[in-house]
Amino acid sequence: MSTQTFEFQVEARQLLQLMIHSVYSNKDVFLRELVSNASDALDKLRLEKLRDDALDADVSDLHIELDIDKDARTLTVRDNGIGMSYDEVGQLIGTIANSGTAEFLRELRESKDAAGEEGLIGQFGVGFYSGFMVADEVTLVTRRAGEGQGTRWTSRGEGTYTLAAVEDAPQGTSVTLHLKPADPENQLHDYTSPWKIREIIKRYSDFITWPIRMTSGGAGDEGDAAPETLNSMKALWARPRDQVSEDEYHELYKHIGHDWRDPLETIRLQAEGTFEYQALLFLPAHAPHDLFTRDFRRGVQLYVKRVFIMDDCEALLPPYLRFVKGVVDAADLSLNVSREILQQDRHIEMMRRRLTKKVLSTVKDLRAEESDRYATFWREFGTVLKEGLVTDAENRETLLAVASFASTHDDTEPTTLQGYVERMKDGQEDIYYLTGDSRQAIENSPHMEAFRERGIEVLLLTDAVDEVWVDAVGEFDGKKLKSVAKGEFDLDAKGEDGAADEEREKRNEAYAGLLEWMGKHLGEDVKEVRLSSRLTVSPACVVSDAHDLTPALENMYRAMGQEVPRAKRILELNPGHALVKGLNAAYTEHGEGTGLAETAELLYGLAVLAEGGQPKEPARFVKLMAERLERAL
Repeated sequence: MSTQTFEFQVEARQLLQLMIHSVYSNKDVFLRELVSNASDALDKLRLEKLRDDALDADVSDLHIELDIDKDARTLTVRDNGIGMSYDEVGQLIGTIANSGTAEFLRELRESKDAAGEEGLIGQFGVGFYSGFMVADEVTLVTRRAGEGQGTRWTSRGEGTYTLAAVEDAPQGTSVTLHLKPADPENQLHDYTSPWKIREIIKRYSDFITWPIRMTSGGAGDEGDAAPETLNSMKALWARPRDQVSEDEYHELYKHIGHDWRDPLETIRLQAEGTFEYQALLFLPAHAPHDLFTRDFRRGVQLYVKRVFIMDDCEALLPPYLRFVKGVVDAADLSLNVSREILQQDRHIEMMRRRLTKKVLSTVKDLRAEESDRYATFWREFGTVLKEGLVTDAENRETLLAVASFASTHDDTEPTTLQGYVERMKDGQEDIYYLTGDSRQAIENSPHMEAFRERGIEVLLLTDAVDEVWVDAVGEFDGKKLKSVAKGEFDLDAKGEDGAADEEREKRNEAYAGLLEWMGKHLGEDVKEVRLSSRLTVSPACVVSDAHDLTPALENMYRAMGQEVPRAKRILELNPGHALVKGLNAAYTEHGEGTGLAETAELLYGLAVLAEGGQPKEPARFVKLMAERLERAL
């Protein structure tokens, strides 16, 4: 097959230009990324050979090799791992098959701080491109294990790349960087210097479980001809804590999590007894861009007796802890364990329960510190953690204890449920909340008016999962969770004598005719029309019955493909509002009529709009409103 030239995907071309013209303060991360890719390739081959003994692949000496040629100014990173086929090279390197590419490019352009410059790269799985930070040209030669033909990929990063089949490629992948001209003023970035390569590997890749060997050639070589192993290959989770630095833990996390920031917290666990295992887990400092996408790869790495078994082992942690990264090393599992076997294994279930409790207890400790670290964690992962309130009844109390929520008590600081209970007013029996798209939308909702006037605290819940967990949980500390937009409220009666009841009865009697008529006239849209004690400013609002689904929850279920009947809402009128008083007076004097019917429709439409909904017939609503405004002028 002759050499063919292809154009890069648009996003890949943009990324290459950012790499080529990079002003990163720390270009050393390119080697960390290439070594990490090589390590992954070795893991994949060892696992593939374990599953298919007939695979024609040599696994007797799996390793990573770094080859320096000072005269040619090249640095080659070579592995004898799984390799790639011709088609895979085009798919994996010619394009960026990642839904977060646009977000990555935005973050890359906007990254200002030195820490950020270290490696937004690896986070998005495009570490290969980092070679263009230090090279004018990159050549990749690869052969997939078990195949006879190899592939050569070459590019100068200028918009095109070439692909050619090669017959003599060894198993695995080699990436040769044709380094940019030396800078006499800056020897710190001389990547033909063995001491520089040793320093980078020691700092970033010492824990890699495969040997990283270096050979160097060319004039002025300071090293020996024999390959030199640069990394210790010691599993950090198996070493005593006092023999591992925080920096080493952090570099392992960056390797595993493809992240560029230090983790927020490191969690170590060692279980002994009938079933032994070690775990080294990390809480990230920020949420990945695809945390809520279907393709998000969740789970931690599973090892058995220091042997890598699988990436993204979902069986070890529940879905709501999918952001946790790390390693679990079991002593008593089979080396050829499969994902299907893991789902049914009793020991795995025991590990899952204990790891979950350990992670949650760590979050609880962060909460107890009342530090910025907890605030960061909850801001980044609170939404996904609340999924556990629905799915994990066993740990629900712990989750409720660590959860924080915005409330009307404080504009800036969220509150715990315990804090809310401690501030409840005398005679208040329930914990009040309201769900919505944003804090501003909730605070401006008509449903909040009476609670605001009486100084009753309300939780402001803006995540989609909030619609679900409040029903699943039901109560906290013996106090029911009650939506201010569902059911009836009788706030006027709190702490008052029978005079309030008498006044209310007179008011209901005065409006009985109007309410009955409006209920019939709007019967296709509303279940009932009644007077409200939750309104102080707005003329009307719509609420759900106490046990009905909210419109947001109905839409959520429909989006998931579940058909649910649309529940009619309840229209509540504010008897203290001039518009409602006038409507009642007109009905009492003249009875029903066209004008009153249109006013009733407008009143209902305004109530729907006030909660962020849309009138059933928007065009008719606008026409009626325009006519009324015209008459008023």
